[in-house]
Formats: sequence, C-alpha cells, structure tokens
Amino acid sequence: MARTVDFVRGDIAAIRTGRATSTLVENIVIGAYGGTARMRIVELATISITDAQTIVITPYDQSIIGDIRRDIAAANVGLSPLIDNNLIRIVVPSLTAERRLEYIKLLHTKLEDGRVKCRQIRHDKMTELKRAGEAREINEDEQDKAEEDLQKMMDETMAEIETLGKIKEEDLMRV
Repeated sequence: MARTVDFVRGDIAAIRTGRATSTLVENIVIGAYGGTARMRIVELATISITDAQTIVITPYDQSIIGDIRRDIAAANVGLSPLIDNNLIRIVVPSLTAERRLEYIKLLHTKLEDGRVKCRQIRHDKMTELKRAGEAREINEDEQDKAEEDLQKMMDETMAEIETLGKIKEEDLMRV
C-alpha cells in the first residue's frame, strides 16, 4: 500500500499549481535524434527552476534542443517553451479560477483512483486470508488478527491519501 501512496503522490505532483516545478516537464517523452530514441526530458537535460514562474531546461546535447522544444509544445500541458541561446526557457502562466476548478476535479479523480487501488489490494489480501483460513493454514484467531491489521493499515493509507489531497487542493486554491 505504500507503493500506492507513492504512486498517488507522483500522480498529483504533475498537476499544475501555477508555480514552476520540475515535475511539470520531467516525464514528457521526447523523440530525440530524428525519432530514433524516445527518452524523457530528465534523461536528456538538466531541469532547473530560476524563480516561481520559470523553468529552465539545459540539454546535455545541443543538437536536440529543437526536438525538446517541439515535443514540450506538442505534449499539450499548457506550457510554451522558448529557445534562448543554449537553453529552453518556459514561463509558467498563473492559473485562472476556472482552470483551478478543473485541476481540482482532476485531483479528486486521481485521488479516487488511488483509493480504488488500495481497496483492490485489500480485497486481494482478504481473499488470500480467507483461502488460508479455509485450507486450515492459519487458525481463525490468526485470520481475524490479520484482517484487523490489514484494515488498520488500509485506514492509515486512506488517511495519508486524503492528507495529500488536502495539501494539493490548498496549493491549487492559493493565488
């Protein structure tokens, strides 16, 4: 379940908050070297944040700077990259109120996906415990204790996902 929380954390980190973060661009896939190699930006360049609104990408190989700019623009993430000498500069626009509400809806969808994954894990583990109990591999007391522990872990995981969601929602609503 810890992996599920990490997945949710990574998933909601990619939602724009109006501030520049490297997670907005680091996983965009680039068709580099004439389309022969498909790599993420983080594998092709250094990503740095110069101020609250600006992302600077410095490619390791200057010959692919045009490919990186083209594929960031094509990724449809609402960012406009500009080539400035040997680097790419991206100014992150501030969010409108309407766009903030859209991102909050997206956030809730991603949080619910995480909750569903947790429930699926719990369901699979409960099924395993029931099978083990029916096969007499564990006794009833052990099965009940394991089910209680599993439910307690599930409740903690759900609370952690909820906390992540509240923090991200506060970030989205902050102007």
